[in-house]
Amino acid sequence: MDAANLNQLKQFIEQCKSNPSVLSDPSLSFFRDYLESVGCKLPPSAYRAEESPYGKSKSYVVDESDEDMEDDEEEHQPRGTADEEEESEIIESDIELEGEIVEPDNDPPQKMGDPSVEVTEEDRDASQGAKAQAMEAISEGKLKEAIEHLTKAILLNPTSAIMYATRASVFIKMKKPNAAIRDANAALEINPDSAKGYKSRGMARAILGQWEEAAKDLHLASNLDYDEEISIVLKKVEPNAHKIDEHRRKYDRLRKQREDRKIERERQRRRAEAQAAYERAKKKEQSSSSSRAGGMPGGFPGGMPGGFPGGMPGGFPGSMPGGMPNVDYSKILNDPELMAAFKDPEIMAALQDVMKNPANIAKHQENPKVAPIIAKMMGKFAGPK
Repeated sequence: MDAANLNQLKQFIEQCKSNPSVLSDPSLSFFRDYLESVGCKLPPSAYRAEESPYGKSKSYVVDESDEDMEDDEEEHQPRGTADEEEESEIIESDIELEGEIVEPDNDPPQKMGDPSVEVTEEDRDASQGAKAQAMEAISEGKLKEAIEHLTKAILLNPTSAIMYATRASVFIKMKKPNAAIRDANAALEINPDSAKGYKSRGMARAILGQWEEAAKDLHLASNLDYDEEISIVLKKVEPNAHKIDEHRRKYDRLRKQREDRKIERERQRRRAEAQAAYERAKKKEQSSSSSRAGGMPGGFPGGMPGGFPGGMPGGFPGSMPGGMPNVDYSKILNDPELMAAFKDPEIMAALQDVMKNPANIAKHQENPKVAPIIAKMMGKFAGPK
């Protein structure tokens, strides 16, 4: 750019400074847009009434950088619905089980003996007699009568596990599984190794549909005293118990996988938020650096020739204090090394530091990146020799 054009440009800038309304001319809208793009906040007089950002909203905010606007847009962008949507609750399928079950009996609890009473030999003999009558009633199919005889036998000898277990077996025949379980529990409290107690409780649980508990009791009974009836019942109980176990394992696994996916989504969400926060901070830092490097219009670089970022208080090294040397700015503008250097935030910060106080040049002399640029600038501003 020759000296005449440069002088005209300087005069235009001075006119804009003294009378910003010059910029309201539509033919200069391109220049006003440029000033706004580098972060300048123009006074209201620089706009026509219908264009003024002070009178109505515009598509941009003058005192925000493009990066800040992008950040705001990013923050308000809705997250993908796939990430936000929670997985639907796992609904377990029905299990196809075999075997007949009965409704629980809700009769009042049967009479139980007092295990703390002292049992005499006569009581034991009478108890055995009542049991014999019960067995005869059972053979005749008189189950209710058998329960009455066994209840008498239990009251006479409440320390006999076999009496409770026998009555439990009769309750099973009567389809009263809860009563049978109460008797089986009483038998097992007296004798924890009562095979008939486990057998009766296992069979009662089976007709209630408590397949896994039934299988456990029946296996214990079989280990203590195997009989054919236990084996027959186990063949009906075990397939159902296995199906229930497999079903539970399957859905436990599915629920764990669902929970693992939820944890992973949360981890990815937090990672994405952290990354987004980092990117925003990085953009703001770059924007801040660009604003410092760009300067105000009328400054250099990023503005219009006619000055340098931060002004020239006291003169730049090599210039005359209080005055401006005769500088050929075309040499600066056409110097690729300088133009590239002006885009480096570190170099621009150092140059502005020197311009604020020329004595600060000493602290930048050891910087291999900054020192050569300062030396070249000093050469440019030194003027003709």
